[in-house]
Amino acid sequence: MTGAFEVAETFLLGAEPSLTRVQVSEQTGIPLETATRLWHLMGFAHTSDDEVAFTPADVEALRLAQDLVELGILGPERQAALVRTWGRSFARLAEWQTSLLTSVALESGADPAEALAGLTEQVLPRVEELQSYVWRRHLVSAGGRMLAVADPAAPSLPAAVVFVDIVGYTSRSKSLTDAELVAWIEDFESATTDLVTGVGGRIIKNIGDEVLFVVDDPVAATEIALEMTRRGSDEDDPYPEVRAGVAYGEVVLRLGDVFGPTVNIASRLTSLARPGSVLLDRGAHEGLVGPEPEGPDRGERSPYTFRRLRRSVKGYARLEVWVVRQRA
Repeated sequence: MTGAFEVAETFLLGAEPSLTRVQVSEQTGIPLETATRLWHLMGFAHTSDDEVAFTPADVEALRLAQDLVELGILGPERQAALVRTWGRSFARLAEWQTSLLTSVALESGADPAEALAGLTEQVLPRVEELQSYVWRRHLVSAGGRMLAVADPAAPSLPAAVVFVDIVGYTSRSKSLTDAELVAWIEDFESATTDLVTGVGGRIIKNIGDEVLFVVDDPVAATEIALEMTRRGSDEDDPYPEVRAGVAYGEVVLRLGDVFGPTVNIASRLTSLARPGSVLLDRGAHEGLVGPEPEGPDRGERSPYTFRRLRRSVKGYARLEVWVVRQRA
């Protein structure tokens, strides 16, 4: 098994490990302390000064990182956050891909280690090329969104933030095998992704039984949340029962995540929502109804119905909350 792993390792790294971290530092001219810090930020384990664990690819990677520093892209204030995000993202991706390849190797009936090494050589080049394509496509989308706003350099941007939580997740998960639980969650995430991306929204993160996404338009965000609760209430639809909270306001975008009071409010609304319901904050509510008309038809122009709730939320004493439903 060790021999098969060494074959896969050499293929992935481009060469057998032949350098220590001290030698990598010397060849790049980058201080050992800086090189070690970057290594740890990427999520890799500690190595001793005399451990042979590196290849010429590591030397080239450090040189590229230094180039970005000299170009002003990786300044001191951005370096740690960006490299750490790279490490976490690719670590999760690598874990999932390794699990996938291992399961395929086990199903082949051949020696798992040898089958895994063979799959690595056949599959990884294609996966690497596909990853590059997906990354570039997302760069185009992100660049387009930034250029569409009035001030791309602004610290925050307006957006609708939505949290969706599966109802009864704990009790349901106890009745499922590990494989069934994974399949259930993957079906939920897949269906949710289709709904969100279909209107130009962006999934920020999945946290077990909860998903966080953002949409530029509060109307589109609310429509998605209502569709999710509708599907979850349909006994013939495998989509799980959910509750949702929608808040609209300024959000801080940082390394693919979102922060700020709007995000916190959306999370609090979700925790308040009853199963199958969608709660809105004041910003989302105003985004749906607009200026209220005067006269006897006040509120009748909206395709939604609203009910004001009286709720006390820690940290947001003046929070205004509405339940929203599609008008019959």
